[in-house]
Amino acid sequence: MTVARARTLRRNATMPEQQLWRRLRASQLNGLKFRRQTPIGPYIMDFFAPSAWLVVEVDGITHVGTPADRERDAWLSGEGYRVPRVWNNEVMENLDGVLQLIQQAARGENPSPNPLPQGERAPPSPSPLGGEGRGEG
Repeated sequence: MTVARARTLRRNATMPEQQLWRRLRASQLNGLKFRRQTPIGPYIMDFFAPSAWLVVEVDGITHVGTPADRERDAWLSGEGYRVPRVWNNEVMENLDGVLQLIQQAARGENPSPNPLPQGERAPPSPSPLGGEGRGEG
């Protein structure tokens, strides 16, 4: 069921996910190989770089401080994954900043959680899919 859900999410990617994928695919970011909408445990990751144990989540307004995201991040951290989260609008407005954050996370650095400079952060835009959550469905 999780694999089928991941396939559906790949076909119905949000615009920010599509933008980011264009820059992550084919090992364009420092040779890191990323997969998109990849099942790990009970969850489906937006982007996953297995060699760096790095999961990148692109979030909309539906993810603001949700208990489900805290649970997911805690589970992933407990398994040894690093999980930077970026907002949809950050991908659309500051893709280079988002890519820099991802590179820092891949190197094991503790990246700034906000790729946009202080004062320039726009509120997150709503996610048309309402988030991906667990791999159920």
